[in-house]
Amino acid sequence: MLATALTAARAPAAPWSTTESGRLVAALRSVPDPRCARGRRHALHSLLLLAVQAVMAGASSWVAIAQWAATAPQAAAVCPTPPPEATFRRVLTALDVTTVEAALTDWVTGRHRAAAQQRPACPRAERRQVLAVDGKTLRGSGDATGWQTKLVSVYDHASGLVLTQTTVADGDEIAAFTTALGCLPELAGVLVTADALHCQRRHAEFLTARGAHYLFTVKANQPILRQALRLLPWGAAPGARRRGRGHGRTESRSVKVIDLEGTGVDELFPGARRAIKVVRRRILGGKRSVEIVYALTSLDHRAADPGLLAGWLRGHWGVENRVHHVRDVTQREDASRIRTGSGPQVMAALRNTATNLARLAGHDNIAAVQRTAAWHPTAVTDALNAA
Repeated sequence: MLATALTAARAPAAPWSTTESGRLVAALRSVPDPRCARGRRHALHSLLLLAVQAVMAGASSWVAIAQWAATAPQAAAVCPTPPPEATFRRVLTALDVTTVEAALTDWVTGRHRAAAQQRPACPRAERRQVLAVDGKTLRGSGDATGWQTKLVSVYDHASGLVLTQTTVADGDEIAAFTTALGCLPELAGVLVTADALHCQRRHAEFLTARGAHYLFTVKANQPILRQALRLLPWGAAPGARRRGRGHGRTESRSVKVIDLEGTGVDELFPGARRAIKVVRRRILGGKRSVEIVYALTSLDHRAADPGLLAGWLRGHWGVENRVHHVRDVTQREDASRIRTGSGPQVMAALRNTATNLARLAGHDNIAAVQRTAAWHPTAVTDALNAA
């Protein structure tokens, strides 16, 4: 009787080829297998699919992934014989990270397009796709020389999806900006937000050449440009202010926008159309602080009003809360001791995919999704089918 129950529990929940998860499987099948054909006991796409599901359930090491694969009821639908920890370690650390990211990018961008078509109608300016580019260091990936893996991600403001990710080569995060965005199939009409590090002329030229737009924060790394922005006639510019309270603080934000045509500032930076000044006043614990932020955009007055620009500037930091924080705290990325080969980058890609699957299924609380997947393993299959 117990054997019958166990057999029933390990039966496939649904055929992979006839569910939405079949699209993910098809993407994973395109990743080249680094092993010789002789002696393979587990298909590469099966190993990757099991690893994604294990990460969704909170696994953060090769041992934990193998343990999940050996005990989860639906794992038999993928691999009749559970792969051991050594197999996951040996194979996934030998993968070509570029091909893994390319496969996952194709999958998630296709799902993003399908999801975007189902959203309620809204004004054209608000429908614009807005992407944030930001870097993250994998703190636990340091090797014997102290080198740590750093990745640059492209994050969609509206959906919270990580569309692609690339490794920073030789510590040059600036060069990784164009590499990451170049992985996306289409950039025409897209607005890209980035912090001051990426406020670079060649980045602006890269985006405008592809029909995209930018919204860059300007700080001390561009001293001449920042000084020119500071000297613009902000006192005569109309503005808007928003106040709010929360988390023990009172905050107000005033936003002013100036068209740059004829000011000379437009000649300092390729494609610059408007400048934005945001003044943030905050009271926290009885202490007052004032922060002034300048930004540049290639969008003209017909493409976005000051409120939208301010929202996109603020929304850029969603990548910190909805991606980096999730990976650091919920998925324990910084505590991971996976260091060899392509292991750190592959695990980061799996964490992004696990989060993307949860968001595509309509969940925003990734910690709750992870707990559910750990307590009820079949919930992982349900999330895959719903994504």
